[in-house]
Amino acid sequence: MSTRLRRPSVWRQLIVTAALVAFQGYLGYSAIGGSFGIEGRKQLMADIGDLKVQSGALSAEMDSYRHKVSLFDSKQLDPDILTEKARALLSMAQVGDMVVMVDPATGQPTTGLLNPSTGNEAMPKIESGID
Repeated sequence: MSTRLRRPSVWRQLIVTAALVAFQGYLGYSAIGGSFGIEGRKQLMADIGDLKVQSGALSAEMDSYRHKVSLFDSKQLDPDILTEKARALLSMAQVGDMVVMVDPATGQPTTGLLNPSTGNEAMPKIESGID
């Protein structure tokens, strides 16, 4: 029995070479213009910067809320805030306080029937900055 050796076809070699070149071209395009390539990396870095800024703003807002919540803790009540709120609720004032009566309907200061005590040096006259 005789064996005959076949010579490889030229077309087959060209097809394999063309397929490999096309695959390399695809890999090159993906490395430069793909979503994880060089251009995609620039976009991802810009997004990371924007998200860091947003994260900083949100963490500052969270710290603000944490501080406000901590003011409600009975062990950490601020005495200044506590006395201010108590005096406002009880309509009481100390000796050095200046009291301005406000009409709740209009929000404008009300005038009393008595003469104002602006002649007293302890209570100077308040003038508005509006001329």
